[in-house]
Amino acid sequence: MSIPSFVSADEIRSRFSRAMSQMYRQEVPQYGTLLDLVADINTATLQADPARREALERSGGMDRLDDERHGAIRLGTGQELATMRRIFAVMGMSPVGYYDLSVAGVPVHSTAFRPVSDEALAINPFRMFTSLLRLELVADARVREEADNILQQRRIFTDGALALLDTFEQSGGLTSAQADDFVDQVRETFRWHREATVGAETYRSLHDAHRLIADVVCFKGPHINHLTPRILDIDAAQLEMPRRGVAAKEVIEGPPPRQHGLLLRQTSFKALEEKVAFADGDGAGAGTGTHTARFGEIEQRGMALTRKGRALYDELLNRARDDAPQGSGVSGSYSERLAEAFTAFPDDLLEIHRQGLAFFRYSAPGDADTEGLMTAVRAAASPSNPDRLADLHKLVLSKRLQAEPITYEDFLPVSAAGIFQSNLGGTGQKNYASNEARTAFEAALGAEVLDEISLYEAAQMRSLHRLLPGSL
Repeated sequence: MSIPSFVSADEIRSRFSRAMSQMYRQEVPQYGTLLDLVADINTATLQADPARREALERSGGMDRLDDERHGAIRLGTGQELATMRRIFAVMGMSPVGYYDLSVAGVPVHSTAFRPVSDEALAINPFRMFTSLLRLELVADARVREEADNILQQRRIFTDGALALLDTFEQSGGLTSAQADDFVDQVRETFRWHREATVGAETYRSLHDAHRLIADVVCFKGPHINHLTPRILDIDAAQLEMPRRGVAAKEVIEGPPPRQHGLLLRQTSFKALEEKVAFADGDGAGAGTGTHTARFGEIEQRGMALTRKGRALYDELLNRARDDAPQGSGVSGSYSERLAEAFTAFPDDLLEIHRQGLAFFRYSAPGDADTEGLMTAVRAAASPSNPDRLADLHKLVLSKRLQAEPITYEDFLPVSAAGIFQSNLGGTGQKNYASNEARTAFEAALGAEVLDEISLYEAAQMRSLHRLLPGSL
């Protein structure tokens, strides 16, 4: 009896990423325009900045740049979330980070499913930002009950997807043919359906409670609401989008433009107003209407920050926001305040490294004295060394050790909420009474979410281990 040949989780994830991109390009033609824009700007940026190209090549970023993107979905029940976790596990994606978007008036909490190992990220870093509706934050008991009843009746996964999921968990893998079938079946869960599962009156009731509730509850499944390619110059993209007939949102979410980017910056075009057909049986309200949810987004990824760096980042972001005139809505003045606040965050890689504000991946220069470097790194990086960072910095300063910033692979709670709000048409920063529900989220998920900063700490340490013939 022959042993079946299974394809890797990385390969399944890559196939799924390509399939999602093809589907979304068909569903949202402006997404194709965004892909072309991103490709053009990335090419021009690399041609104009050879040093940046070299840095990307050293870090392995060139190989993944064209394929890099993330998606976003919104789920309605804990059971849906638990099954989604199992599905993404087939693709080598783990839940990383907990995001409470209720602080921005969005009644969801979220995690990002993504690969976590250096090798898997280098092959394909596809991520899915996955949100779970929090009906307990809806004040109207009637709306809560109605939404819950609707959600309990729907089934968002195909029988084929669930059968192949069982096959994977029982057999430990999927053959190439099974993997193709699995990708096709799972993709159906994320497909847009213009037929609502409710009548117009129910839709309006849920929409009036919150637009996102209507988006989650009133359709057959969690249609993908955006796919986001990675760009190297988001400011150039913001200027170019209107020239290509794409209505960009007013401001770029995240930190201000810098020579060395921090964390994540995002922009998007406003959500599409799409025709929908409402279900019969809701009286005079039956018929057609419109729904607004899906949009296009691009992102520029910067370096991952340490806990010290994140604390400084949050302090400066809050400083810019606290100075904002209440209800002014003036984006230019906010951009100026943001830029001014972030002058307090170093924009020199050596200084960022010296202060321990970001994570770095270490490597040996091509002409390194291997034995001498190993001895120096072992002493500097020893956990018992109280001057660990300072001693590593001396090696970097003397060019005996190379240090490249580690790319931030995750999301910003504020940035994510801002994108949600702006594309759902909301501007208020309503605060719900309950802002902490991580325990309940993980119970529904069926697993603990991984701490993203711990993952970057481990990646930095692995790079030091690779320079040594044994453990530190």
